[in-house]
Amino acid sequence: MSLLENIRVFVRVVELGSLSAAGRHMRVSPAVASHRMKELEKHVGVRLFNRTTRQLSPTEQGQLFYEGCLEVLHALEQAEATVAAVGGRPRGALRVTVPLGLGRRVIGPAVPDFCELYPEIEVRLRLSDYMIDLAREGVEVAIRLAVLSDSSLKMRNICNCERVLCAAPGYLEKHGTPHKPEDLLKHRCLLLRYPGSTQFRWPLQTKDGTTKLAISGPFESDDGDILTDWALAGQGIIMKPLFEVADHLRSGALMPVMTDTPPLPASLAILYPHRRLLAPKIKVFADFMFERCLNDLNHTLAGLTLAELQDTAKC
Repeated sequence: MSLLENIRVFVRVVELGSLSAAGRHMRVSPAVASHRMKELEKHVGVRLFNRTTRQLSPTEQGQLFYEGCLEVLHALEQAEATVAAVGGRPRGALRVTVPLGLGRRVIGPAVPDFCELYPEIEVRLRLSDYMIDLAREGVEVAIRLAVLSDSSLKMRNICNCERVLCAAPGYLEKHGTPHKPEDLLKHRCLLLRYPGSTQFRWPLQTKDGTTKLAISGPFESDDGDILTDWALAGQGIIMKPLFEVADHLRSGALMPVMTDTPPLPASLAILYPHRRLLAPKIKVFADFMFERCLNDLNHTLAGLTLAELQDTAKC
């Protein structure tokens, strides 16, 4: 068996803490992953893992070996990038994470077009509204739509996306229309919740600056499209990027509320690890999706802006 492949599996076992998780990531069975680890321990002549019934953790020697393996893999990656940058075709598997709504509407439909241009790149797309740890999950590119904080990742901003509070006309008729931030505390707000989520605090722009409201409601989900479905069914108020609900706002299925104190806009950005030389597969993917996102969002909004909604709300 290839020593390099054994090392790659070993790194994922350390990072994910189990043979089965590492096997799924590397697309091999747990039995194959286990055999590779035994071969590697035989090769280096030391025990690399402390084994329990539920988890593997590296021994002291295993941790030192892991750190050395990272340097080897990073050096190999840089060498491959250097060769590709001077004339080679971008190639290899590319693991990408994207929020559910953006992935379904924009990135997912764009992947076949990208792969037609770069047939030697295998895109492995993971849709999730979770802010996953790229290093731990072995993901190379994240396209995120959020109020982004400082990060160790390199960020390429695509655009700032306006967000809007909205609800179905039936909900507003039954529960009334909120007019100021405090009013939201008395309403049914539909929340995007998952471990580590901060979206139960809605940041609203007021004349006195940004205020964050700890809102609540009877329903919550880790899928933003489910929240939209609930809002359309008259179950509460949602906070959404304008492009995700543009058609519903145009049709009147959803109505904007509190347009004078809108949510802070969210950054749509491409993130990837800091590296001296960016892998060509990452660069061409980022370039392609940058243009596709801008084009698709401009087409979806087609002149619909928060200012326009504010004018409509005042009529």
